[in-house]
Amino acid sequence: MAAAARPSGREALESFWRGPVVWEAPLAKWTTLRVGGPALALVEPDSPGQVEQLVAGCLATGLPWLVIGGGSNLLVSDRGFPGLVMILGRKFGAIRPVGIDPEGRTLVEVEAGCRLARLLNWCQTQGLSGLEFTAGIPGSVGGAVMMNAGAWGGEIQEVLAVLRGLQAGEVVEWARRELVFSYRGWQGPPEVVVLSAIFALNAGDPQLIRRICQEHIAARRGKQPRGVASAGSFFKNPPGDYAGRLIEATGLKGLAVGRARVSEVHANFLVNCGGATAADFLGLLRLVQDKVRDRFGVTLAPEVKIVGSPDELTQG
Repeated sequence: MAAAARPSGREALESFWRGPVVWEAPLAKWTTLRVGGPALALVEPDSPGQVEQLVAGCLATGLPWLVIGGGSNLLVSDRGFPGLVMILGRKFGAIRPVGIDPEGRTLVEVEAGCRLARLLNWCQTQGLSGLEFTAGIPGSVGGAVMMNAGAWGGEIQEVLAVLRGLQAGEVVEWARRELVFSYRGWQGPPEVVVLSAIFALNAGDPQLIRRICQEHIAARRGKQPRGVASAGSFFKNPPGDYAGRLIEATGLKGLAVGRARVSEVHANFLVNCGGATAADFLGLLRLVQDKVRDRFGVTLAPEVKIVGSPDELTQG
């Protein structure tokens, strides 16, 4: 007997999901670089239960899946993504105090889709300190945890108490001591979906918190390009140095491939001058890597997550 035909991606999704779907959704709209081809389907779940349902369905049917938040750290192939993209956004952004830890800090659970800016505004209002270093960092809580986001000497790992996520379709909780973080990343199990994070925050003066945040944001605005699409810092800083310094010292400010350009304001920002493609950015990424390696013997590692194989990205 002949094997049954494998269902199409659309048929697979419709077999386990009855909620709203955007078919052939251009991912450029959902990334801060403003590049990326269409996803087969895009869904915005509004609860952990819906995320569980979607992930379980994808695992059962073999449908490729991807979870994104603010899209601030992504370079998506011009061909897009041949599966389901789950957007954890405003519908998945609850903030709630959940207790006091033994050190007297307030424990606050935040769903993965909450934007860092919204969380920080909430903390200011409540007089809770510890996340001021995130002021001006784009993106969502889920992405910040996965990337161990940091600035001004602080990192997410320092205020994280508990991480709640999906692993192989099952809800799992990890205490901070069970997690191993690194610079702009963590050594977590593969294909974990962050559902929420519990942060341990100290009581603080709302006015002081606000002033520190305003100072951080002003400093960022003075050093970073404005009015153009970017993914924030494009390369990780190598040990003991700064990617931006190496790129600038190599004379690469203003270097362009197609409509992607090394910012003349901050060399570690690759910006979309309007109409850039993912292939433009990947070409510029490789050119910067080659020139910095030739000059300094250092290979810069991308901080952005590349979605799609290099072959797909170069072919567009």
